[in-house]
Amino acid sequence: MLPRPAALALLLGLGFVLFASAPSPAHAAKKKPAPLRVLVSNDDGVKAPGIDAIVRALSARKDVKVTVVAPLENQSGTGGKVTPGAATALTVKRTTTKSGFQAIAVTGFPADSIRYALAKVVKPAQVDLVVSGINDGANVGPFVNLSGTVGAARAAAQRGIPALATSQGLSDPKDFAGSVAQTMAWVAKNRAKLERGTVQNLNVPTCTAGKVRGTVSVRSGTVASIPAGVNPLLGPVDCDQSGPAGPDDVTAYLAGYAGLTKIPTVPAA
Repeated sequence: MLPRPAALALLLGLGFVLFASAPSPAHAAKKKPAPLRVLVSNDDGVKAPGIDAIVRALSARKDVKVTVVAPLENQSGTGGKVTPGAATALTVKRTTTKSGFQAIAVTGFPADSIRYALAKVVKPAQVDLVVSGINDGANVGPFVNLSGTVGAARAAAQRGIPALATSQGLSDPKDFAGSVAQTMAWVAKNRAKLERGTVQNLNVPTCTAGKVRGTVSVRSGTVASIPAGVNPLLGPVDCDQSGPAGPDDVTAYLAGYAGLTKIPTVPAA
């Protein structure tokens, strides 16, 4: 049996060791990061396969919260048009995407869907990112301003929310796997550094040969970027080539690259 002074010293020493090895409250109760709150819309309509594909991929992530508000019907080519009057006066209905994800359908343009969503469904401060798409067909160069996909993204940016417009090259049967992969990779890379009030436009080719050659950041092209006799909106692209991406989204797309373009936000209508 230890003498009383020695026993006391031993107990004090053990207490010090236990206290020193115990986790601090900050480490013991480490908070999980808040989920990324994503509002998804498009211009092909709420039942289109492209929006369903990206909603399924986003909602499968436990660290992402998805809200879907999209046009009731196809509104391709309507750009940034909006219905006159208050967003709250728009006609809406509760519905689902093609595979059954809960959604709100707006009778109006793609930009109307964003207007309504931010007026009645979620507050702008409760949205971290808007994803518009996935569109069926590229939205590059001189066609950007005609795109309802981009129009919805711009409507979000006008209200201070970062937005990504995503489009996949045409194919039959439709295949959105490439754009889903590229979009999810972009979200993972940029979720911690989203720039409010900006629009990124991502166009992913559907390859008849080879595979997408990577993602490049480029400027938006012009009519002069389009080779004679070529419509970059039609048909798949031969990705089995070795040429450079080129300076803009048209040349990059036709060379088999996914082009990422930061496009200007136009004033709200």
